[in-house]
Amino acid sequence: MKIILITLPLLALAACSTPREQCISTANSQLRTLDRLVNVTRGNVQRGFALTSVQDVRVVQSTCQGRNEDGTEFRFDCEETQTRTRQEPVTIDIAEERRKLAQLEERRDQAARDAVEQTQQCIAMHPE
Repeated sequence: MKIILITLPLLALAACSTPREQCISTANSQLRTLDRLVNVTRGNVQRGFALTSVQDVRVVQSTCQGRNEDGTEFRFDCEETQTRTRQEPVTIDIAEERRKLAQLEERRDQAARDAVEQTQQCIAMHPE
């Protein structure tokens, strides 16, 4: 569900962008992903632990409002589901996390070179 909520605004923005902008965005998508992964892994190494998202769901008693056919409003007792997301520490193997970081940084460097090349191709294919 989160993916849909994130993707819809991006699709709306993509519909407004030029072919050149779309091409450049696509050319840089892998680099953006690797940047995010490098930042998370760096943070894990610096902290000495990872963070994971945990959702707490609870049902609370509430008062809801309704409307009759004649337009009058009424209130009734109801239950409301509330979801809260929190970060929770998780133990990690620091040595493995450092190896992972080194691999990600290497892949990120290659992705940056590829993105520059692909961006230049986009500019050549879609001059403004």
